[in-house]
Amino acid sequence: MTRKQHYIINTTLRYLVLMAVGLVMIYPMLWMLGASFKANNNEIFSSIGIIPRKFSVKAYIDGWYSTEYTFLTYLLNTYKIVLPKVLGTVISATVTAYGFARFQFKGKKVFYAILLSTLFLPQVVLNIPQYLLFRDMGWLTPALSYFPLIIPAFFACDTYFVFMLVQFLRGIPREMEEAAKIDGCNSLKALWYIICPVLKPAIVSAALFQFMWTSNDFMGPLIYVKTVARYPAALGLRLSMDADVGFEWNKVLAMSIVTIIPSLVVFFAAQKQFVEGITAGSMKG
Repeated sequence: MTRKQHYIINTTLRYLVLMAVGLVMIYPMLWMLGASFKANNNEIFSSIGIIPRKFSVKAYIDGWYSTEYTFLTYLLNTYKIVLPKVLGTVISATVTAYGFARFQFKGKKVFYAILLSTLFLPQVVLNIPQYLLFRDMGWLTPALSYFPLIIPAFFACDTYFVFMLVQFLRGIPREMEEAAKIDGCNSLKALWYIICPVLKPAIVSAALFQFMWTSNDFMGPLIYVKTVARYPAALGLRLSMDADVGFEWNKVLAMSIVTIIPSLVVFFAAQKQFVEGITAGSMKG
């Protein structure tokens, strides 16, 4: 066998394996999309096929109006939480990571160790003390019910993003900032004009993670949001499930597709920066 034939066979096998693995991973999404166009539960659960026997968009129409509010209300409420939280995460995590990566101060290692230790605390352990804290602060009223979900993001409470940005910052040469300071930049200007452009892939990665996690968050809004008119999509989707008469799964799946479309659009729009951020962060840690 020649070298060229060996290369062709290896390449073909590699791509066949990748296609098979990719199909297994994407099949549940394709099945959900196909099932959303099926007429009823019997057709959905009668086979594992993707293509419906009779194509119908009725589930999307009925699901959109399945509760007292249209599903658009829940989608808008979702992004009233998601967008401020992403902004707060990006600002606070970047500033905090910059402080830990570039400045020397008393107790730095201790504070950083405490910060990292919070990564090992499951959220279920924090739910009760956080609820009591926000209750005493008066944030459990309907008008302020989004505050417990948004405000902590402005104080770098998502430790994972701080850790990720610190790891990335350690791979950026300090000489760049030193040259900027010689030219008259203070620390904030150096962060904004020098560090942030270089840090852009990692910042986009943090924003994407937060966008997707917050869009899918169910427990947080369930605890703090009490009025149906302010429910995000995760809770609005739950309202469309009527346990008394049985679930109409085609409607549930249809609204699930509608819910994840914005996340998919944002992900593919920022895919290049996301991949660069993950790759660079793993190499420079």
